[in-house]
Amino acid sequence: MKRIMTRSLILWFVTFAFLAGTIYLGVITVINHNKWVQQPFNGHMASSADLGNAGKITDRNKTVLAHSEDGKRYYADDSATREALLHVVGDESLNISTGIQSRYRTSLSGYNFVVGAGLPESLRPNSDISLTVDAKSCRAAYEALGSHKGACVVYNYKTGAVLCDVSTPSYDPADPPTITEDNESEYDGVYLDNVVSSTFTPGSTFKIITAAAAIENIPDIDQQSFTCNGSIDMDGNPITCESAHGTQSFSQAFANSCNCAFAQIAVQVGEEKMKATAEKLGFNNDSYMMSEIPVATSHYDATGAGNNALAWSGIGQYTDLANPMLMAMISSSVANGGTAASPYIVNDDGNLINKLNITINKNKDVNMISSDTASRVKALMTASADGYSARGVSIAGLKFCAKTGTAEVGKGKEPTAWFVGFIDDPNHPYAFAAVVTEAGYGIQAATPVVNAAISALVS
Repeated sequence: MKRIMTRSLILWFVTFAFLAGTIYLGVITVINHNKWVQQPFNGHMASSADLGNAGKITDRNKTVLAHSEDGKRYYADDSATREALLHVVGDESLNISTGIQSRYRTSLSGYNFVVGAGLPESLRPNSDISLTVDAKSCRAAYEALGSHKGACVVYNYKTGAVLCDVSTPSYDPADPPTITEDNESEYDGVYLDNVVSSTFTPGSTFKIITAAAAIENIPDIDQQSFTCNGSIDMDGNPITCESAHGTQSFSQAFANSCNCAFAQIAVQVGEEKMKATAEKLGFNNDSYMMSEIPVATSHYDATGAGNNALAWSGIGQYTDLANPMLMAMISSSVANGGTAASPYIVNDDGNLINKLNITINKNKDVNMISSDTASRVKALMTASADGYSARGVSIAGLKFCAKTGTAEVGKGKEPTAWFVGFIDDPNHPYAFAAVVTEAGYGIQAATPVVNAAISALVS
């Protein structure tokens, strides 16, 4: 009797384990099937020829960005739009891994979880994809970037919809170049969407993070004053400033973008709390996504580096690296009382193929800072824009809260220019970040790019 009971228990255990394993396999298959089928080793889905029968890609205004006809892939009618949206749409080489034609090629090809990719074209459900981007805004930003390498992102800080995503250098997907050893420098980084896949030295835009750290960790920061004579000694090495700002308050130092003041502030905050605040604001975090597209990890760490390095890190130099999408998200958190809207670029328009692919376009919003800190940083960014940062932006009726940045990137190179912030307007809730490499001052090179992108959105 005891032997029968033991055998019964073993049988029940094996049965339970089998059922549990079957359920687990089914669940992970449903969750991960779209990711697995798009792996590079899947030759069928990786084939560029598959795009000859792929669905349409449209912008938020239903402008066609890519479509197929008679087994061939076609792109937007004008070359400027094609080049501006290359990194968003992708091309037939599939070298741009973050492009919609790479990341969502299963959806475009008519694949679905129930029947795979085997249905004939006449029986396939809708495989079109609608994007949140505005083609006119992207084209305007692309033209403003000119020949410089850089990026511009504008997104709705209430909904998370990405309205402008532009990266340079670019090329025409309808006439892709042949890249050889002779011309490869001209196309260096051309397959990267700098909005999501690259990081840059942030320069003075990082003072937004240092200001938040000061507000949260130095109780009397608003009562302190800082004297700037053009430079300050820190551990025997100078921290330099563009000009001598004299004696200033915390708010004035932010508006003046004073390196001497913010070097002292970073040292007051201390390396541990500086790092903690930077990480709350998304640095050293590799989990952020734009729809199903990963966002490159921004970097901050001055641990054990000494006061001089800590000071330089607080003004956006040292080893600091920032991603444009993250900087726009930080601006979103300031605008939203501490919570950043999670960005997405693919509209969930409810079509059948999206449902069958179980595509989740909206990730969770991110709590970054307290509402009090957000309110006080917003006041700093407003004063900065009113007094200095937004002189290069001239859009009537719109109130900018922003910070420019001019990042030194090495001897013999022009600085990297930044403009980061948001518009304080319920009808135009746009957060933005623009970066232009080796272009000079942020106010000269980066603000016109944002100006062009947002002017196209509100016109």
